[in-house]
Amino acid sequence: MTLFSLVATHADLDLETVGILSSGAADVAGSVDVPAVTLATCNRLEIYAEASSDDPAALEASREELIDAVAETSGVDRDTIASTFRTLVEDDAVSHLFQVGAGLDSAVIGEREIAGQVRKSLADAQNAGTVSGHLTRLFETATRTAKDVGARTALGSRGRSIVSVSLDIAGDMRGDGAAFYRDACVVLIGTGAYAGTSLAQLQERGVRDIAVFSGSGRAEQFVAERGAAARALKMEELSEAFSAADVIIGCSGGNRQITAQEIRTLAGIGPEGREKDLTVIDLALSHDFTPEVADLPGVELITLESVKMAAPAETEDSLEQAREVVDAAVQEYLTERQQRSADDAIVALRRHTQSVLDAEMEKVRKQHGCTAAAEEVEFAVRRIVRKLLHTPTVRARELAAEGRTEDYVQALQDIFGLEVEPRERPEREQPAKRRRAEEFTPAELAQMAAHLQKVPDGGFCPHHRPGEFAVERLEVAQRLTQAQAS
Repeated sequence: MTLFSLVATHADLDLETVGILSSGAADVAGSVDVPAVTLATCNRLEIYAEASSDDPAALEASREELIDAVAETSGVDRDTIASTFRTLVEDDAVSHLFQVGAGLDSAVIGEREIAGQVRKSLADAQNAGTVSGHLTRLFETATRTAKDVGARTALGSRGRSIVSVSLDIAGDMRGDGAAFYRDACVVLIGTGAYAGTSLAQLQERGVRDIAVFSGSGRAEQFVAERGAAARALKMEELSEAFSAADVIIGCSGGNRQITAQEIRTLAGIGPEGREKDLTVIDLALSHDFTPEVADLPGVELITLESVKMAAPAETEDSLEQAREVVDAAVQEYLTERQQRSADDAIVALRRHTQSVLDAEMEKVRKQHGCTAAAEEVEFAVRRIVRKLLHTPTVRARELAAEGRTEDYVQALQDIFGLEVEPRERPEREQPAKRRRAEEFTPAELAQMAAHLQKVPDGGFCPHHRPGEFAVERLEVAQRLTQAQAS
């Protein structure tokens, strides 16, 4: 397997292009035949995947397949997409993901939302069945590293985010931020991850009047799930809420944008503006508002591009601390991966020698029978094999520590013709098969009987009343219980 990633971020592209590429990103991994995880945020689209082998042709084929999938879901010209993505391979892909998860590659350095987005992207891939064991370990380790950065460095203690910076900008534009938010009326559009973060940030700033609207009708559920002191808006209440609003925040990321004319009508903006100014914050990657909203009198429009330009710079000491944590985690992950590859090679070599030994011993038994002499020969041969494998085993681990596992694997292929296959963690695809009564051992049945004596008739366990749960009991265990009771 070869790990690689396709990367399109704010560092290379304008956010409008990133947003177009990200449309339909959730469907990309499921539409290809390679294991893949998609990470799509407000300022990046990244796809982490595994090619079937380390052959450059296999890597290129997998890359082309992903580019085709992105082109189909986004509607962007394929050649444009091919030239837009950077391709990172193996160690570079690992290092990049760890930096992303720690907030070192964000528009707002040290942002705290990105670690959750990395974690969620893995969960989504697991639910969709598009992830492999290697990708799972990669993303889990990146998430743990992000937590370490947050706990051990000043970078994580600042708690900055796209949302917090945008609200800081709005507060500065309207005067004293703290005083402004305490008396502000805010309308929040959307019920996704950024909406949840925005709601929490508004409450931290002391906003008492928050109204939530969702075109999908999820506003009431969204507010109830968070126990927030906010109210859900219906469509017919939108005009009144917009008219009273000091701030409107859009983070729905829907297909439809709110136009300047709609803002003018709903918020009651005349030719000279209105009685109080209005701040519109657009946090949706695909934009919830058209750019012309900024031209309305008395209206200030804050976009993700504005946040990116205004994001505060971190001190060099904080960044250096975070980089050291990330670099150490990357090195540890790569070393462990080399060791796992060495273990796979050792298993392959031992399996090969064992199969040769078993085949030869089968010939001995056919010729001489299962005699004491044959057993003595087998014992001696196995001892010789163990001694012969000792040095190759030690050498494999030494080379792994030096980062030269590939040399060892190549030597096995050249000398023995062995193909070293990576071992995936087994995943249960079918529910556990129920055991029949005759498949339980006497000790297990006795243990069941002892447990049943403590459970009321018709009950499930000693802690629940009869009738709350019902389970079918093994008849043989019931008979043992009755025998023990008598």
